[in-house]
Amino acid sequence: MSEMNNKFVFVKSDERESEHIAAPKYSYWRSVFKQFLSKKSTIAILIIASIVILLSIIDPMLSGYNGISHPNINNDSMKFIGPCFKYLFGTDSYGDNLWNVVWIGARNSLGIAGLTTLITITLGVTVGSIWGYSKSMDKWMIEIYNIIANVPFTLIVFVMMYILGRGFWQLIFAMSVTSWLGTAYFIRTQVMIIRDREYNLASRCLGTGKWTIVKNNILPYLISIIVTSISRDLPSYISLEVFLAWLGIGVGESTPSLGKTISANRIFMTNSGYLFWIPVAVSAIITVSLYVAGQTLADAADPRTHR
Repeated sequence: MSEMNNKFVFVKSDERESEHIAAPKYSYWRSVFKQFLSKKSTIAILIIASIVILLSIIDPMLSGYNGISHPNINNDSMKFIGPCFKYLFGTDSYGDNLWNVVWIGARNSLGIAGLTTLITITLGVTVGSIWGYSKSMDKWMIEIYNIIANVPFTLIVFVMMYILGRGFWQLIFAMSVTSWLGTAYFIRTQVMIIRDREYNLASRCLGTGKWTIVKNNILPYLISIIVTSISRDLPSYISLEVFLAWLGIGVGESTPSLGKTISANRIFMTNSGYLFWIPVAVSAIITVSLYVAGQTLADAADPRTHR
């Protein structure tokens, strides 16, 4: 009998063991970035976008170029030097290093697009979330949207720029004054799809406030949609800034931008074409890399793509 006792050990039973979940630990954001960085093409696009953004920030700080003064304006020997080892992008009609001109312009164009996108997304998501959840608010907001949505967005920007005048902050205001409404309407539609699900009905029965339900139960499901909106808006605002500068109603004379550089050098499109095509290429690289990176992040943020 003693031999039997040595071979067997009594184990205490613990009722809490039945509550133990054997599933592996899951982190939403870890899964998002794992999915995002799973493709080599995504990493390449991300590196390109990062290099462009860093150059637009660092180069103006190192060069001290402000886009206004032209120290070589009377020195003909410094003008129209083609791309070479010393001047990677060549020099322009003022004798300025086009490398510095392009990157300070890229900094301001990214700043305009980034701030406009921030305003549009912040207002759009906040108003759209409440709009989609509140049936009383929906009645009059939909009328406002129908009126403004029937006016071309570009026309609104034109009118606002002529009223306010050219300038950095004027352009941001003109581009964001109504654009947030389209984002709000899109978010409103998504919220209406989710708001009447069972868990939200249960939350309302328990007395949970509207904003708490929106913040905790609805917005987390819209992350991929919000990221998609950002990835669409940011490049489109850069393109719009270039287009407005081409028409002569963009930022003021004292503010360099990619749009102004492209517009100013369009007369050199055939002769000294590098003055036109290099800024165009930089603008295209920025918009395409930001769009692709944003769309890939939006796909990764969708929980349905997680394994």
